[in-house]
Amino acid sequence: MDNKNDCFVHPSSYVDEGATVGKGTKIWHFSHIQKGAVIGENCSLGQNVNIANNVKVGNGVRIQNNVSVYEGVELEDNVFCGPSCVFTNVVTPRAYFPVHGVYAKTLIKEGASLGANSTVVCGHTVGRSALIAAGAVVTKDVQDYALMAGVPARRIGWVCECGARLDASLACSCGRKYKEENGNLLAVPSADF
Repeated sequence: MDNKNDCFVHPSSYVDEGATVGKGTKIWHFSHIQKGAVIGENCSLGQNVNIANNVKVGNGVRIQNNVSVYEGVELEDNVFCGPSCVFTNVVTPRAYFPVHGVYAKTLIKEGASLGANSTVVCGHTVGRSALIAAGAVVTKDVQDYALMAGVPARRIGWVCECGARLDASLACSCGRKYKEENGNLLAVPSADF
């Protein structure tokens, strides 16, 4: 592992040679960071987290206990992965016909949050600042700022970048404002309100 003096790795965890862990990142009990994984700065990986080969994790990411981030998954900056959330990476898994190195791409965009026990089926993108409810199962791409719930997950509203649910005015108590355009939610630049 590169730069091992710039981060914290609990003695019960393993960071393979060839993995990179950014400055200020903390890796807690019983976790495993595999070869080729790149973890950004100021991240927190809870107990029993597995980061597979060649996974990219951005800066400021929070991964709670019991999460495996498999090859083919990318987490952009400031993503939150709730306890025991699940990623997949093979569309048609079979034990008798194993797939090696051919993984569906899954992208979790900046600021998105995945609730506890939610599942993201591989091959999909979760949009910027989207919020996936606890237990939801994502089976299609998710729009920026979408609030998704259910099995399969469907959009039940919009959320602000700060995470608050937006009402019909699309204005948040934090001061941010949004507008709907062609079925998508767009942030209104602060100079425009």
